[in-house]
Amino acid sequence: MSESYEYILETEHVSKSFGSLEVLKDINLKVKKGEVICIIGPSGAGKPTYLRSLNQLETITSGKIFIKGDLFLHREKDHTIADVSKAQRKALLLEMGMCFQRFNLFPHKTVLENVMLAPITVKKEHPQQVQAEAMELLESVGLADKANEYPSRLSGGQQQRVAIARALAMKPEIMLFDEPTSALDPELVGDVLQVMKDLAAKGMTMLCVTHEMGFARDVADRVLFMADGIIAEEGRPEDLFTNPQNPRTQAFLKSVL
Repeated sequence: MSESYEYILETEHVSKSFGSLEVLKDINLKVKKGEVICIIGPSGAGKPTYLRSLNQLETITSGKIFIKGDLFLHREKDHTIADVSKAQRKALLLEMGMCFQRFNLFPHKTVLENVMLAPITVKKEHPQQVQAEAMELLESVGLADKANEYPSRLSGGQQQRVAIARALAMKPEIMLFDEPTSALDPELVGDVLQVMKDLAAKGMTMLCVTHEMGFARDVADRVLFMADGIIAEEGRPEDLFTNPQNPRTQAFLKSVL
């Protein structure tokens, strides 16, 4: 992998279609290490599809994705794929962790087992070391006392914090959040957002699709407004929220603020 790179994540002309429906249209984005980017916009704008395209949960129709300066994926409109070795693609994929709207914890495993599973099975790390690190992560999200509980005994907010700890257990350099608080009761949102704020303060590179405008305003280095499959406007939160330039952005913010 590249020893030096200007951008930790870069997408060039990324497009994604489902049949005749073009969901992403020529998305270009450059993200620096440690940058926190919040993606806002109306339903159907393509926000989750963009995140899912980054870690190959969706296959892009065309475009290029670079991680830490190295080509991760290159697909042309004729479906030809650039020659990136399977080993390199796997190594680059492990640089990204993801948290979903739904927590997707394994119900038959304890909280601790959920957090330990991937480092042991995917990275082949030593169980004793993984357990110690998993307990540290659970401590950091305020759930060390729930290590031996099963997910069904946790609130939604606690489950989401476990899901964040599980993603962090793989030691990713980039965290992707797909509306991590949208499935939570309002009183449970704050604890999850606090964990994310703590991550941002520690310098984690984050891309977060969110409808929490206060969080975007307080934590983001940049806010992207997506509509109709394009990045319609982007800027610093203090600029975008107080003086949006695009009529679509203006209308959206008027409806949600």
